[in-house]
Amino acid sequence: MRLFWISLASIWTWLVLGLSILLWLPLMALIRLVTAPFDPGRYWVGLFFRQLARVTVTANPLWKFRTSGVRLANPRRPYVVVSNHESFTDILLISLLPWEMKWMSKIEILRIPVLGWDMKLAGDIPVDRSDRRSAVKALQLSRAVLAGRVSVMIFPEGTRSPDGEMLPFKDGAFRLAVDAGIPILPIALTRTRTALRQHDWRFGKAIAEVRVLEPVETTGLTTADIPALRDRVVAQIKQAREELRRSHADRGEELPEE
Repeated sequence: MRLFWISLASIWTWLVLGLSILLWLPLMALIRLVTAPFDPGRYWVGLFFRQLARVTVTANPLWKFRTSGVRLANPRRPYVVVSNHESFTDILLISLLPWEMKWMSKIEILRIPVLGWDMKLAGDIPVDRSDRRSAVKALQLSRAVLAGRVSVMIFPEGTRSPDGEMLPFKDGAFRLAVDAGIPILPIALTRTRTALRQHDWRFGKAIAEVRVLEPVETTGLTTADIPALRDRVVAQIKQAREELRRSHADRGEELPEE
């Protein structure tokens, strides 16, 4: 019976997500048309696109997703935002944060009909990890986004962790921040692995949280400082994850079985 209700909730959530992706496309096209003269960075059409996450999370009775931490005084101050990566649902959780970011995403996702069109309208940044020229172009696009006063969101691990432990962070996001003179905004998330396990279409129960940490300035840093900057940010995210796990345990919010 438990599996039946999980399957039913999953079908309902996928249906809501799929219909929202379809319905959002003409609305995004209209918003883009209206805002194009004064919003070349596509901030507002992108912010509207992220509301898909709020609709989907609200529709799923298996999830309780929360945001916490630093509240940005100026959402148009650009940051290079970096986070650990546990699950596909990290994207939905992070999109609940109340400001717009352009996501660096695998090019395969932007090639998905309708969803990819939505992402292109929103101004997300495609990257083909097997093609060095694509990576260079993605960094160039990211610099243009930052120059337009919009943040860029990157998962420096490059892929989801298979066991919940953080994978090594790659240098690209930190190099981008140092080259552009833009602060790093670290965010830590936890407990999304059970929300959607790898190789399973069914969603699971999850009480997950994303926490925004204090920005890390890069002014005056050079290429030689990138490893130390990366290690500092990784340590902050790891510490925040452990604090989140302890706070959830203190509240009696038990983790579902893996």
